[in-house]
Amino acid sequence: MMSLQPRTTTPEEDGEEKGRAVVFALEPHPLQPSLATLLCADSGDFTTRQFPDGESYLRIATPVAGRPCIVVADLSHPNAKYLPLIFMLETLRELGASTVGLVAPYLSYMRQDRRFIQGEAVTSRIFAADISRHIDWLVTVDPHLHRYHSLDEIYRVPSHVVQGAPALADWLKNKQNLVLVGPDAESEQWVSGIAERSGHPFVIGSKVRRGDRDVQVTLPSMDAFRTHTAMIIDDVISSGQTILQCIRALRDQGVDRIACAAVHGIFADGVDEDLMAAGLESLVTTNTVVHQSNAVDISPLLVEPIVTCLLAEQHS
Repeated sequence: MMSLQPRTTTPEEDGEEKGRAVVFALEPHPLQPSLATLLCADSGDFTTRQFPDGESYLRIATPVAGRPCIVVADLSHPNAKYLPLIFMLETLRELGASTVGLVAPYLSYMRQDRRFIQGEAVTSRIFAADISRHIDWLVTVDPHLHRYHSLDEIYRVPSHVVQGAPALADWLKNKQNLVLVGPDAESEQWVSGIAERSGHPFVIGSKVRRGDRDVQVTLPSMDAFRTHTAMIIDDVISSGQTILQCIRALRDQGVDRIACAAVHGIFADGVDEDLMAAGLESLVTTNTVVHQSNAVDISPLLVEPIVTCLLAEQHS
């Protein structure tokens, strides 16, 4: 249960608050205070608990009438978060928020973008259509756009995609004697851009995936980088099997110093511990998904698209 106390204000302060944005977080998240500071906004308070039968109780404590509201919701492991998110979004609307926007640093239900077998649910479309009913705009970071060209194909509200690569590249600029490793051909354009911005060389492997947890990674010769630290780069670590196989491929070539950096760290079934046990010296992610590996703050990259959305709604 999370219980947050409302902030008391004077009438003068209430007048100053009117129109100022309010940033809520579905669950405690470091992006809430960061964005509130960067946007000169207030952090929203609310109380939530579960009734004995498992149903949810929610009370918004911060005044929101006439104010734009921003909800930060990391949607990894989304099933338990889905109803609480809908309840919060709709309650903010009913309480008179001028607009309600969603900042989903990790956006779920993008994987199933086609009916591969007769009878399958195309969950990406269903999820997007429903979320779109409850929000005025969406900002997210590196969604899994595989067969979709943009979020506009499935989301019915204005959406902005923030690229996490610049944040990783800027963090890597200060590191010495690295070679960046992309695990497969799909990562080449992404990793090469990070390499160019950070000033490090890179290599790209090839991957064969036979199932969710059955992956084989092959790397080119690492002979020229024996004295380097191999920094595996990926956009998302979910099952972790690609990274595990990449570590093994590097070790097979005699590479001893191996690290990994990713935008999103899902780490299903505690695979982060397996990665460290396999020989990683360090494991770093951005703070899109809360985890002890968070070392790169993504919030500065979110400000411009959020302001763009707020201004667009203000003038619509």
